[in-house]
Amino acid sequence: MIGEMKTKPTQYAVRTLNQAGIQPDFLVCRARRPLDEPRKRKLAVASAVEEENIISAPDVESIYDVPINFEKDNLGNKILKKLGLKSRKKDLHDWRKVVSRMKNAKREVSIGMVGKYFKTGDFSLSDSYISVIQAVKHATMATGVKVKLAEINAEDVEKQGVKILKQFDGIIVPQGWGTRGSEGKIKTIEHCRKNQVPYFGLCYGMQMAVIEFARNVLKFKGANSEECNPKTAYPVIHLMEEQKALIAKKQYGGTIRLGGWLCKLKKGTRLARIYGRKFGRQEVVSERHRHRYEFNNKYREQYEKAGMIISGTSPDNKLVEAVEIKNHPFFIGTQFHPEYISRPLDPHPLFVEFVKVCRKNKRQ
Repeated sequence: MIGEMKTKPTQYAVRTLNQAGIQPDFLVCRARRPLDEPRKRKLAVASAVEEENIISAPDVESIYDVPINFEKDNLGNKILKKLGLKSRKKDLHDWRKVVSRMKNAKREVSIGMVGKYFKTGDFSLSDSYISVIQAVKHATMATGVKVKLAEINAEDVEKQGVKILKQFDGIIVPQGWGTRGSEGKIKTIEHCRKNQVPYFGLCYGMQMAVIEFARNVLKFKGANSEECNPKTAYPVIHLMEEQKALIAKKQYGGTIRLGGWLCKLKKGTRLARIYGRKFGRQEVVSERHRHRYEFNNKYREQYEKAGMIISGTSPDNKLVEAVEIKNHPFFIGTQFHPEYISRPLDPHPLFVEFVKVCRKNKRQ
């Protein structure tokens, strides 16, 4: 009968484990509804797992409800006991608070995320940018603002123009590789810059912002990244010198700048103020990276004279880590990935500020 809760599949799974010499200590049972006592007893008898260690995992409204649900069965302390570790005091007060704030948020903003990996055939792949999506959700927990996040294919912007972006209170352009969709992202950024739409560019999103500024403010015709056009007359985004010989030989291993790197904040910039409100006054922060191309310092002076602020650099001042524009509600691009270190109870301040500005932008 469809919809009936059956225990046979789980019994079979346990027998298969037993045949491999594995005896489970816990069973976490997924179902649309909570597991009832008769089925727990049946599973306990069939699997030789203690009834109290058969944990119900029903459907929940949000993934953030999962820890709250497991605490109903005291799963955390049961695992600690099984491992011979000291039990801990259950305290999900802060967790419940932020989850409740997210669920009960009444103020709403609409944010468009213009990416190149959403659409594959007839399917939309949201998980391509899962870390960015979750970082935005973390910001909703901190601000009490409900975010309606829309996935926009960058190639659709290329074909249809920026009219599909006019419904949004803010725009994010996330990471990416290669040429596909790059022109759509550049059009998106021009729309945000000219129309005072809050803009947040992440890694590739910063690089595309640098290119857009070069073409439309500095008037560098055909300016581009060497990744998209190796023969461009204005390679405002280029390979780091130490990587060029390797790439020329198609030796791509070890050419990506990975992991945590320090970023020196420029005093008086919006970037410095945002970090300052979170961490207090400090000149250097650590952020995670995953990229191969960099801002070309050959053009750095021209950018700064034209109004693009280099708000974050490597401590030795050789690499540009973040840019921003004055007299704009929010226009920040980071070469690093702030979404990688955002957490539900510790949302990244750049995402929090971005959501706040989007809300203010909507109100205005």
